[in-house]
Amino acid sequence: MRTALITGGSRGIGAAVAARLARDGFDVLLTYVSKPEAAAAVVDAITAAGGKARALALDTGDSHAVTTFFAEHLKGVDLHVLVNNAGITRDGLLVRMKDEDFEAVIRVNLIGAFACLREAAKIMMKRRAGRIVNITSVVGQTGNAGQANYAAAKAGLIGLTKSAAQELAARNITVNAVAPGFVETDMTAGLPDTVKATLSERIPLKRAASPEEIAAAVAYLTSDEAAYVTGQVLGINGGMYM
Repeated sequence: MRTALITGGSRGIGAAVAARLARDGFDVLLTYVSKPEAAAAVVDAITAAGGKARALALDTGDSHAVTTFFAEHLKGVDLHVLVNNAGITRDGLLVRMKDEDFEAVIRVNLIGAFACLREAAKIMMKRRAGRIVNITSVVGQTGNAGQANYAAAKAGLIGLTKSAAQELAARNITVNAVAPGFVETDMTAGLPDTVKATLSERIPLKRAASPEEIAAAVAYLTSDEAAYVTGQVLGINGGMYM
């Protein structure tokens, strides 16, 4: 069975992507860092719906751990899809941002995605087929006050996507990015209502996206119908371009 690996798959967008790809017939591997019970709940839901899934611990911010993870868990696996979704935030104004907060976000959100992409590409190149989807963000396209680290990482992810797409096309591997806008997830649930209202006003469709709507975009890019789509950034943002 074809396998899909989703990093950061224990909640939010990652959990929705895992559920959707399992429904589309993939054997799903999802990773988590600190909440094994949340990852187990996602696996249980997928299994109850008739799909196949496993949850595995992985800190994508540790490149050595990524290399070891692929050697231990992906050897001999028919890896067809990689979804780079794992990410963190350490928001703060630029002039007050600590080096470690900038570096942590770059390490997990960008370097971690690069490490996973590199290892997945080695497998897919031997198969001469594959689909890679990087979850970036609208702020990687527009910037956002208070998120210099996050926006820089997500903008870098777009550059990584376009470069990898050019390198891997000859092996029939597509590399694309999905750039969500404001999405209803655990990460955004803690925002004050006033902030949510302000964000909604800036969105022409006047609402946040659901994780399932982002998952639908990922499902398209991993499908046979998207075989001629590579190096693209698909914005799922309700028309929000700050």
